[in-house]
Amino acid sequence: METTILNQSITATYRKESVRSSLLTQFMNWCASQENSRLLWLGIALTAHGCILTPLTVAIVMFTGNSLALFILATASMAMTLVPNLAALPTRITIPIFMLSILIDVGIVISCVILVM
Repeated sequence: METTILNQSITATYRKESVRSSLLTQFMNWCASQENSRLLWLGIALTAHGCILTPLTVAIVMFTGNSLALFILATASMAMTLVPNLAALPTRITIPIFMLSILIDVGIVISCVILVM
């Protein structure tokens, strides 16, 4: 009697797929990790807006024609940073709002430069 031996070697290859998170997700995770430095971010946001960005933006608005709409927008941008910080919201909310208000101030300055030209 003959015996047939079938030698089957099964090699399984496993591929670990890396899940890439979006840039926004990475930023929000970083903001959440900054909770230990919440008071530092509060100080940076209030000092940067109250002492540097808002006075500079309002001065540029006044020097380029004193547009009431841009003046109100610059003031609202400051309030947009001030209110969440005074409400003691977590950094995953306050840091993105601070970055958005900086973008608004930059947009105001760019629009003032365009209005002058």
